[in-house]
Amino acid sequence: MTDALELDALWEDFHRVVNMTSQELAAWLRVRDADETTEALPDEAGTPTGQHVLAILQKRRTDLTEDDLRVMRDVVDKVAERTDMAEEPTAQDTALRHRLMTLGHDPLKP
Repeated sequence: MTDALELDALWEDFHRVVNMTSQELAAWLRVRDADETTEALPDEAGTPTGQHVLAILQKRRTDLTEDDLRVMRDVVDKVAERTDMAEEPTAQDTALRHRLMTLGHDPLKP
């Protein structure tokens, strides 16, 4: 179980690294899964983690489950591992940017 201070810190960290809105993330997940002939249903587009991040963005802090908290910690850790916040992001690494966007983090967004 997470105490109130830990929850506050996790909530802040998660919303700091997840810098895309729920609308931006939902649109990205749909685009990411679309190809020339098919497009995933909006509720099924993207990775399971991307879908879970989207669901978390639409929740209030008081409605979070233990599974939500686990995903939030994982996303914060993954984004931290793959980015150097002190370094300026570049547009050249498209694959990395797309992986991060699937987690709700656009490194080119201020």
